[in-house]
Amino acid sequence: MKNILIISSSVRIDRKSHNVAQYFERYLTENNIATTEILDLKDYGFPIFDSVFKSLKAPSLYVLAFRDKIIAADGIIIVTPEYNGSIPSSLKNVIDLFNDEWFQKPIAFSTVSAGDFGGSQALTHLQFIFWKLHALTYTTNFPVAKVQDKFNDTGIPANKKQMDALAKPYIEGFIECIESSVAKQLA
Repeated sequence: MKNILIISSSVRIDRKSHNVAQYFERYLTENNIATTEILDLKDYGFPIFDSVFKSLKAPSLYVLAFRDKIIAADGIIIVTPEYNGSIPSSLKNVIDLFNDEWFQKPIAFSTVSAGDFGGSQALTHLQFIFWKLHALTYTTNFPVAKVQDKFNDTGIPANKKQMDALAKPYIEGFIECIESSVAKQLA
């Protein structure tokens, strides 16, 4: 069974993207697809980026723990809202902190917005950033437009059958991406 981390990237009060992260955690667990954990950036409170991990003199225990989880993960789903046409600073901060740890890591994206476009501009930024870091980005996105109408505050979708039907091929494709990357590393 794969180990998939879900990064919930918003630290805002009354955030809605976290509901999607909770949904994915439940979906992966209930369907026996992967072991999973949400790494909620709100819980970590990382300091403002001033150096990459390898240059830190004395990284804190929570920075070390976060890093170890990234390294141990078979794949990562990043759930992020779009803020002003981009990603939240909390997410960019952690991406830059763990620069080398993203190398060849399979990463999928779920972008959300309160409007009609489901975070499409944030997705463009994420794909470029992770391309520069040489991560293995899964090219299928899971956009959620009008997220406030689609999930409650515990990650239960308003229409579970419809959401599960959308999640199924997205997750299956990401698992194939992970397995393909493992096969290439073993070859």
